[in-house]
Amino acid sequence: MEYDAIIRNGTIYDGSGGPPYQGDVAIQGERIATVGSLGDDKGRFEIEARDLAVAPGFINMLSWACDSLIEDGLSQSDIRQGVTLEVMGESFSYGPLNTSMKEEMIQRQSDIRFEINWTSLDEYLTHLTSRGVSTNVASFVGTGTLRTHVVGYEDRPATAEELERMCALARAAMEEGAMGLASALIYVPDCFNRAEELVAMAKAIGDYSGLYISHIRSEGVSLLEGVDELIEAARQARVRAEIYHLKASGVRNWPKLIAAIEKIEAARAQGLRITADMYPYIASSTGLDVTMPQWVQEGGHEAWVERLKDPQIRQRVRQEMNAYSNTWENGFLEVGSPENILLIGFKNPALKHLTGKTVAQVAVMRGSSPEDTIMDLVVEDDSRVGAIYFSMSEENVRRQISLPWVSFGSDEASQAPEGVFLLSNPHPRAYGTFARLLGKYVRDEKIIPLEEAVRRLTGLPATNLQLDRRGTLKAGNYADLAIFDPETIRDHATFEHPQQYASGMAHVFVNGEQVLRDGEHTGAKPGQVVRGPGYIG
Repeated sequence: MEYDAIIRNGTIYDGSGGPPYQGDVAIQGERIATVGSLGDDKGRFEIEARDLAVAPGFINMLSWACDSLIEDGLSQSDIRQGVTLEVMGESFSYGPLNTSMKEEMIQRQSDIRFEINWTSLDEYLTHLTSRGVSTNVASFVGTGTLRTHVVGYEDRPATAEELERMCALARAAMEEGAMGLASALIYVPDCFNRAEELVAMAKAIGDYSGLYISHIRSEGVSLLEGVDELIEAARQARVRAEIYHLKASGVRNWPKLIAAIEKIEAARAQGLRITADMYPYIASSTGLDVTMPQWVQEGGHEAWVERLKDPQIRQRVRQEMNAYSNTWENGFLEVGSPENILLIGFKNPALKHLTGKTVAQVAVMRGSSPEDTIMDLVVEDDSRVGAIYFSMSEENVRRQISLPWVSFGSDEASQAPEGVFLLSNPHPRAYGTFARLLGKYVRDEKIIPLEEAVRRLTGLPATNLQLDRRGTLKAGNYADLAIFDPETIRDHATFEHPQQYASGMAHVFVNGEQVLRDGEHTGAKPGQVVRGPGYIG
């Protein structure tokens, strides 16, 4: 036999979690032709993989490459870590859109600017692949998007007619190939969705075997209640469910993680299919909006900014920023100090010199309080302002990595240390999530064996998403491969200097085409739209 390509003599980690073995992988077209010992068979080109791990391509369960892939389809920071599928859509998916949503998206654009020539979620994903992307792409449909589309930014229950419209949009997205339904319940307007509304939408996507995945309503003071809400939604809607970036945020909440894990495992023991994903860092990344109560943000971004110009409203916001609450997630207090909030992304060029400084440092520079500094920056930048929050414990990160039902996601864009990407700082997880897991936590700290880590990066998320012929190395599956040196793979991105590629990934194939060769990008863009179980196209 002659194949298009053969990877010879590698140590095969097939994605099942079983023990590795020596063998060869043959590629024909976009598929794996065979896995085993190929003897005298030939490949049009061959890779000697002795001392290298040969694994399925990694699945990024929480990607924010939505804009970055429009700017640069090479997906460098993820490809160089072995990622072959970007799964997007946390609460805000890039479809379905209406005219006002498109206008708002364009208005809110920052360093990366683009026209919006699509309306549906499928049209967005097809737009990416028609332009050319190196990774495969997939997306959930976001409950925040559905609510904005139908209800807007008001804090009120949806009417029966509005809820049915939201469910109808969710069903349409599933038929286009969405992976399921995604919520992020600390952000406006998603936080205004009532539990029963989430259940109704989850039932709608459950008709298509979709997954309900959620940034739960609290990761701090009400963490256990947030876990309960997700489990109950899964129970009532009879769907599989997953917790985005599992964590216990805030020192006083760190001990709650054990109880949260116990709740999830009790639900799993009862037959509910509850899973989670995570990133291996002690800091999160979001906007300054999480430092303020949700009522001040009702009505959308413009209404929020206008309210922050009112002295009386500012006084109330200031007071609530310094009081724990069971009704909203107080990101300002949970970090313990404004020194633990690092500013990383501004829209206004006049503020970009503050990138890399903490809220505490900027407050001193301005002779202002941290609370007023935060409000002023939101107004001046006319954005939510990107920030990193140091709020988790290393012990809990290790505890989560040890859980067999946890997969991994970067919760970041996929980018490159050049051009427009240098105008702001990402969280280092944009460049290091997957390499950090394999280097620091698997090789160096031996928290889990490599075959288990590969399963959690490949076979587990593929099963949770019910992907067709992806996630494991076997004949007939798509030839998405990550080939790396287990002894040298590591992350280099830091919070001070985040834009540094990981190292140790030797070769990457996407749909049978080589996109990384000897650690360097080939320029190939063979990425396809990967559609969910409800697709009827």
